Amino acid sequence: MKITTPNGILEGDSIEAILKKYGTACLLGADLRGADLRGANLSELTVAQTSILPDEGDIIGWKKALALDGAPIIVKLLIPSDAKRSNSTGRKCRANKARILDLQDRQGNSLPPDTTAYSSFDPDFTYKKGETVHVEDFDTNRWNECAPGIHFFITRIEAVKY
Repeated sequence: MKITTPNGILEGDSIEAILKKYGTACLLGADLRGADLRGANLSELTVAQTSILPDEGDIIGWKKALALDGAPIIVKLLIPSDAKRSNSTGRKCRANKARILDLQDRQGNSLPPDTTAYSSFDPDFTYKKGETVHVEDFDTNRWNECAPGIHFFITRIEAVKY
């Protein structure tokens, strides 16, 4: 296995062998696009070090959606403690359900309560303040970053800039 990083190519029989040889900091800034991690034997510590979501409790998430006219709407989500949730190696997260706390413009101003935001991926999937949305076919494989789920970030600025 080879992993290209800004400091060169890391080689080893597995991710764990690479981490043992080069240390955990070796993967910071690594370009893992296109890497096939299926079947990788990852230790619990390695998985924990790449997870940015807490295992317990409710969390606030932020996503970018669209108004009917295509204008961006920032959706403030409550990801409940019983929701399935995941993130891969990046900052984008997914959940199987979320409660819509607020719909905002890019500057953070709350939009009127009757505003509807539309998913940029599936315009039939909508977000309305006070409602709870569900994704029935949520993919539990955390390494499938772009799989079915409610995609969100844990900081508002990431949603705005997405």
